[in-house]
Amino acid sequence: MLTSLALVFLCGMLLGRFFKLIGLPNLLGMLITGIILGPNMLNLLESNILLVSADLRQLALIIILTRAGFSLDTNDLKKVGRPAILMCFIPACFEIIGVMMLAPVILNISVVEAVIMGAVVAAVSPAVIVPKMLLLMEKGYGTNKSIPQMIMAGASVDDVFVIVIFTAAVGLAQGKAILALGLLQIPVSIVTGIIFGMILGQVLIVFFQKVHIRDSSKVIILLSISFLLVAFENISIMPFSGLLAIMSIGIAIQKRSPIVATRLSKKCSKLWIGAEVVLFVLVGASVNLNYVFASGISTVIVVIGALLFRMFGVFVCTLKTNISIKERIFCMIAYLPKATVQAAIGSLPLAMGLPCGNIVLTVAVLAILITAPLGALGIDLTYKKLLSYQETTNNQTI
Repeated sequence: MLTSLALVFLCGMLLGRFFKLIGLPNLLGMLITGIILGPNMLNLLESNILLVSADLRQLALIIILTRAGFSLDTNDLKKVGRPAILMCFIPACFEIIGVMMLAPVILNISVVEAVIMGAVVAAVSPAVIVPKMLLLMEKGYGTNKSIPQMIMAGASVDDVFVIVIFTAAVGLAQGKAILALGLLQIPVSIVTGIIFGMILGQVLIVFFQKVHIRDSSKVIILLSISFLLVAFENISIMPFSGLLAIMSIGIAIQKRSPIVATRLSKKCSKLWIGAEVVLFVLVGASVNLNYVFASGISTVIVVIGALLFRMFGVFVCTLKTNISIKERIFCMIAYLPKATVQAAIGSLPLAMGLPCGNIVLTVAVLAILITAPLGALGIDLTYKKLLSYQETTNNQTI
């Protein structure tokens, strides 16, 4: 495994750096590194690391969401208001509806199978979006209207919403009825996740005030608690979002002690340097090129059509606001990237033996390959042109 990790870091950083030098997102280089090193091409990664790939990807996601919590000020979200709430579910609903309309006609699958496919495709990737939005906040772009904060928060809740829809659709495909109680899992898991996280954040800040330890030790404690929260989500009989709880811990600490939050955020930023490479290289390694080459143009049409529905959903969320047309276009671009959720659940319908398993996995793979670089590159190329700039001092706008 050590050899595989060395290849992941060295090749991922090298190709990522190369892509950045030629004006493309470094994550595209990391994704391609994973594809090249993975089992479908050179097969240089040991089976052991592929077996724990999902856990390593989740570890990286936890690190970036922890950092996001430290940087997310609830006052900014209150300032945005209604669009911040709508961004959590409206774009995903539009995209699922888009797939429901397109896939049965183009791919000859049932409406229920199209809902499953739509739920897999619809989730955006916090791992792509959150680092980009944090960078914009640090640079002062869009912060006057809290646009990066709105996108960052919406992307995190979006995943919870979509995964519950996916679970319900799979149950329906397996002959189980969708109960109203099942749909209630969406708001309940969001609320319980936020409450758990806020309480833990308050407890931790009191602990940190009474027990003087190094910031590095505080980060280790936070990450350990975050791991436990994700594990609790998997075993809890109560609907609960571990990822939202993780963000809420950071938000609570940021509200009680902004200075501590800033210091811990810097520590997480350093951890993200390595975690980012692991995340995107292993996402690339999970891509099965055989499905891509066998899919044909029809699946590409479905993915692109679904993206157009998502973009319209984002536009609807920003209606009757002070967000300008240029800023709305940026929001539509920034809400495109997909990666981690598709890599995590794209293969589940196939593993469950559903007839649509192969085609769902193919569309999930294509969604990663098309949207991750497209969204990341779109953000990098447009934020200076579409967002207003506001000077920052110590990560606070002035």
